[in-house]
Amino acid sequence: MESLKLAWKNLWRNRRRTLITLTAMGFSLFLLQTFHNLSFGVYAQMVDSGVRAGSGHIAVYRGDYAKSRDEKLSFAEAGLAGQVADLPGVRRALPRVYLPGLAQSSRESRGILLLGVDPAAEAAVNPFWKKLPAGQNIRSLSGRDALVGERLLKELKISAGSKFVVTVQNRNGELTSELLRVRGVLRTGLKDVDGGMVMVGRERAAAMAGIAGEIHELAIILARADDEARLLPVLRQLTAERPELRPTSWEIAMPNLSDAIRLDYASQKFIFVIILLIVTISVVNTLLMSVMERIREFGVILALGATPGRLRLLVLAEALILGTVSMLLGTLLGCASTWYLVSRGLDLRKLVPDTLEFGGVVFDPVMRAAWDLPWMLQMGLYVIALCLLASVYPAIKAARIAPAEAMRHG
Repeated sequence: MESLKLAWKNLWRNRRRTLITLTAMGFSLFLLQTFHNLSFGVYAQMVDSGVRAGSGHIAVYRGDYAKSRDEKLSFAEAGLAGQVADLPGVRRALPRVYLPGLAQSSRESRGILLLGVDPAAEAAVNPFWKKLPAGQNIRSLSGRDALVGERLLKELKISAGSKFVVTVQNRNGELTSELLRVRGVLRTGLKDVDGGMVMVGRERAAAMAGIAGEIHELAIILARADDEARLLPVLRQLTAERPELRPTSWEIAMPNLSDAIRLDYASQKFIFVIILLIVTISVVNTLLMSVMERIREFGVILALGATPGRLRLLVLAEALILGTVSMLLGTLLGCASTWYLVSRGLDLRKLVPDTLEFGGVVFDPVMRAAWDLPWMLQMGLYVIALCLLASVYPAIKAARIAPAEAMRHG
């Protein structure tokens, strides 16, 4: 305790340098925590938007369909969607059929992806349906209603209410064509969806492919993303009697989004390392200058009987105080900025279009942070640890001062 009191007094002997160091360290920690929490929240937004329109937090496939996308790897739904939907923590279970095909109007033709869905379930969670008026929803699982991407409509030179033909290859290798009517228009902001997606009722799509009662994907939307690790084993047990089925996490089912997030976070880590390096250099500079200014004083202390270990302890105590105060300052500022970004968000609507695309996913341009308290505490402790580590050399330097030489130091 005595060493801490003396260290506190020593730090404020050069008030300006100490304030500059504390400000630099506290501001660095503030930036680390703020940008991490903002990224943490934005990644959660992207994952939430991606899984709702894509594979779900967990998807059930047959074999290696997640990688091969072979339309022959369908499986009987056989009430599985209902069983999964009844599990605690599951919000929706969305059975889907995916078929590559060709859309034709009287004027043009384009390659498409025909997606068979359960319209009532999709409308509750799928962001593609968010801007779709209620009167434009697909009305049944087996009807001829279709939702068509806005860009695809323009390329086919048709409009809402128009009829067009979709051709797919069925299970036997034969071409099957169906006359569909444009019920609604998809405006997602995604080039691949707006330019090549046609949605119909699941039973209609399965009948065209000759796989009645079968699906390619069971996309499972969870009430909480954190429940994924808990529910994956439950789903594996539920499908144990059907070994060809594989419950798969969204990271595997949606590699583009997963890889984009990993790459973005890796670049942030590099920036974090640079900021922490600045913190380390600041501490070394402050403590080393403090030691060099007090060489004569340390020599007197050693001559009066103090041990080198006592000087090392004093320098370490100064580093501990610097680290602790900067941690409290930076964390306080980080909490304030995170609270603002959680409640108000970072509104980019004046700078960008209505939606942003990242990793093949569209998300809201109002970017909101999310609290990651364990990480904030970890970074605060890292700052203290770095301060102590950075003080090792100045402490050794102080302990090696020869009393006789120090007394002659001017």
